[in-house]
Amino acid sequence: MEIPSNNNASSFYFILMDLPGLESAHCWTAIPICLIYGLSLLGNIIIMYIVKSVPSLHTPMYLFLSMLSVADLGLSASTLPSMAAVFLLGQRKVGAATCFVQLFFIHTFSVIESAVLLAMAFDRCVAIRQPLRYATILTTQRIGAIGLAIVTRSAALHLPLPVLLGRLQFQPVNALSHSYCVHPDVVRLARSSTLVNSGFGLFVMLSTLGTDVVLILLSYVLILKTVLSIASNAGRLKAFNTCISHICAVLLFYTPLVSLSMIHRFGKKKLSAQVYMLLSYLHFLVPPMLNPIVYSIKTKEIRVRILKLLHLKKF
Repeated sequence: MEIPSNNNASSFYFILMDLPGLESAHCWTAIPICLIYGLSLLGNIIIMYIVKSVPSLHTPMYLFLSMLSVADLGLSASTLPSMAAVFLLGQRKVGAATCFVQLFFIHTFSVIESAVLLAMAFDRCVAIRQPLRYATILTTQRIGAIGLAIVTRSAALHLPLPVLLGRLQFQPVNALSHSYCVHPDVVRLARSSTLVNSGFGLFVMLSTLGTDVVLILLSYVLILKTVLSIASNAGRLKAFNTCISHICAVLLFYTPLVSLSMIHRFGKKKLSAQVYMLLSYLHFLVPPMLNPIVYSIKTKEIRVRILKLLHLKKF
């Protein structure tokens, strides 16, 4: 991606933030970071491999699950370069173009993950409310079209971010609040007007993450209405149990995000830098690691295939 230049594009750079108070303990902080990335990579690759290699899992639910794994891998890969530089190499300086490209991919994959979670909510809604028409509504072609629409929307909405940031003026040295570049963090360091950037950023957030979470909640209102109309307790439990993994994934993704948004607007000065960074890491690092674990535990088909993959006979 080509970043447009501005008046001082060659004379400013950003300083990535290390963990406050642990700047001299890279050998220890690198261990959990590497473990998280290793588990994320392994777990999501296994999920994708199982879904691809087992024809009986080529159903809407598991195709959307493989999309979620792709989004998780993309999100992990987007934050990995700068975090590896900080925690493994002690290198905290990053150029403006590199920073702008990184934030584009971080936000793009974050919105892709949000949209996939919305698609999975729609999948569960159709499966519970229209079980007889489920296969005809969510055909392979429509699932492919949904995936293409998700990627197109996410990339198109975030392409202007590096362009708009390239028009701003910055100090020669700019200290970020994280170990990676995100749009609000970069915008706050500009010394020229950020009205357009802030307005566009708010529009993107409301039209993607904000809309997605509202539609997910609406889907579960419809699901709950249908589940409560089922006569038997066993039937209600069975129907709702198919949604548990997805609910966990939604909570893992949105809870830190909502907390960060509230802190940005109301309570940032009241919390320590460690708490603020911890919430940020929870949002970007934990879902890619825990999503495969949650789906492996709660989804029998995935669990059985993993155990077979590991040559275990009992489960």
